[in-house]
Amino acid sequence: MSQGAEFNADKARAVLSSVLEAISLPENATKLGEAKDNAGNDMLKMMQFVFPIIMQIEMDVIKNYGFVEGREGIVHFAQAIRTLEREDPEVAHLHAQVRAHFLPPVSINTEPSS
Repeated sequence: MSQGAEFNADKARAVLSSVLEAISLPENATKLGEAKDNAGNDMLKMMQFVFPIIMQIEMDVIKNYGFVEGREGIVHFAQAIRTLEREDPEVAHLHAQVRAHFLPPVSINTEPSS
């Protein structure tokens, strides 16, 4: 992030919305669909095929908001989002939508196992 630029909840919402828009672009949606088909229900394969595509889309978007390109930028972005999502329910909701593309919903079995 550039010196003196403040990353707040408003910017976080804008960036996450832009990431979601980028994910839904036809070329990205097609790539993600193919990757998800290849991964099936295998979490390891999701991380191998789907996660990198989401990270690349995220990196392409966040550089337009002042984050450094590459790994360093994505790490700073993730840290900022984690901090802000504790304070802002909308940031948390948008981030959950992004994560839902590479993390399948987890069902928790509340039934006692027999």
